[in-house]
Amino acid sequence: MPIPLLNYSPSSRNHRVSGYEILGDEQPRIYTAEHLPSSVEMDALIMAAYRQIFHEQQMLDSNRQPFLESQLRNGQITVRDFIRGLAISDVFRRLNYESNNNYRFVQICVQRFLGREVYNEREKLAWSIVLATEGLQGFIDALVDSGEYISNFGYNTVPYQRRRILQGRSQGELPFARMARYGKDYRDKLPVPITRKQVEPFNLKTFLRSSDRDVVLWLLASLLGLIVLFTWLTAFGYLPKFGGY
Repeated sequence: MPIPLLNYSPSSRNHRVSGYEILGDEQPRIYTAEHLPSSVEMDALIMAAYRQIFHEQQMLDSNRQPFLESQLRNGQITVRDFIRGLAISDVFRRLNYESNNNYRFVQICVQRFLGREVYNEREKLAWSIVLATEGLQGFIDALVDSGEYISNFGYNTVPYQRRRILQGRSQGELPFARMARYGKDYRDKLPVPITRKQVEPFNLKTFLRSSDRDVVLWLLASLLGLIVLFTWLTAFGYLPKFGGY
């Protein structure tokens, strides 16, 4: 028996207020398959879905899902099912789920699938419990099957960031695409490139106390031995002198 979603209190957000502003260039473009789009319009809808779920950081030809695209073009699945398929794909799992802790992954998914920011830490905890108990597919199903998703995007509209820009405000909310796909905890596990500031100046006392001392001294002794051997063989005629015949 699945654990019910933990209760959390929605906080005040732009998307919870009815808007009457005039649409402009900053408003999100809505991509929908409601009115049987042409092939060109369907191409634009598919790319908008990839941009929403994967973001620009992950929009590569190798990450595309041609089978899902074919089903969508032929009317076998809805846009909502296409979104669901992208989210449970191996590519999305590898690039987003496996490179984040549960809390950050929940925040990313609420942004991309519900088109809003998480209300508070309690909502993060609530969805993290679903993710931990139901797994990735169960969590994605809970999001795209939720009343909030269906009431805002239905079955044939690509999710988008709801009401990012408000009339009368000089600056709206930042696009969710500005958020990096992995957090600090995962970033710190990645190899750090060596910069000039990270290279410390040579200190003889520190070197003599380091564990690399024996290896370097052994290499120097071996090199010195080879030089002595080469000089001895050359002096006794076993090797030709440098530059001689």
